[in-house]
Amino acid sequence: KPLYIAGGATQNSARVAQWQVNEPGAVMYTGAIGKDKFGETLKKAAADDGLTTIYNEVDGTPTGTCAVLVNSSERSLIANLAAAEKYTIAWTKSDAVQSAIASAGMFYMAGFVLTHSADTVMHIAQHAHDNNKTMIMNTSAPFLFEVPPFFAAFKEAWEYLDVVVGNESEAAAMGKAFGFAETDVKGIAIKAAQLPKKNAAKPRMVVITQGADSTIVATPEGATEYAVTKVDKVVDTNGAGDAFCGGFFAGLMQGKPIADSVNCGHYTASVVIQRSGCQFNDAARFKF
Repeated sequence: KPLYIAGGATQNSARVAQWQVNEPGAVMYTGAIGKDKFGETLKKAAADDGLTTIYNEVDGTPTGTCAVLVNSSERSLIANLAAAEKYTIAWTKSDAVQSAIASAGMFYMAGFVLTHSADTVMHIAQHAHDNNKTMIMNTSAPFLFEVPPFFAAFKEAWEYLDVVVGNESEAAAMGKAFGFAETDVKGIAIKAAQLPKKNAAKPRMVVITQGADSTIVATPEGATEYAVTKVDKVVDTNGAGDAFCGGFFAGLMQGKPIADSVNCGHYTASVVIQRSGCQFNDAARFKF
């Protein structure tokens, strides 16, 4: 019998961050959904988690879904992006979203947005730069560095990015696309942090997760590895990276040191992989 669980990579991270910060209105999320039962499921899940949402509800296109098959601890995914690809700059410029942008101090987007609304990425990146706010993006998938138009869009945004988050396979594709001589994850992360930046006074941070292996946090000056605490039972790794991001960002939002923020991310990821999908409400919050 299938389980129907709220998802979406960035929304998962937003839900986890809201759970950890645990203050009303701490995290706001915008995205596109259809006017259907799955859209209603997402709205209810977000509300139950205390997440403030500003959904663009589109006509004639269903809410995006993803079927996940789990065998032991391995997974296969088949996605129907549907309404998720219908998000446009027009919604970003709506009064509701503009109000949220004005009030926020930190912005996080998946690299996937570059495939259908790169102008939204640049709109928010420019706002963050002009107002000395924090701009974060996830590398999301290797193909974003392998398909020329998507990589071109990523390169345009890159100069505005204060924090970049990804995994080891995305790091490998990133290093190849940018033409780095380095092929090890730590070396690639350092080189990525050293790439030109609009606000040079605010050094870029590149965070690379590696599953059960150490997480790497790089700046232009070097990199630090943070060991991952192992768990005894892995149910489903789907959403682990999203959960790490949510926990890590919750630490940053609260002004915690990088080491503590990474540990929070490791904890939230460990909670999620011991459950099906990105679920966490029966677990205790991380204690800084």
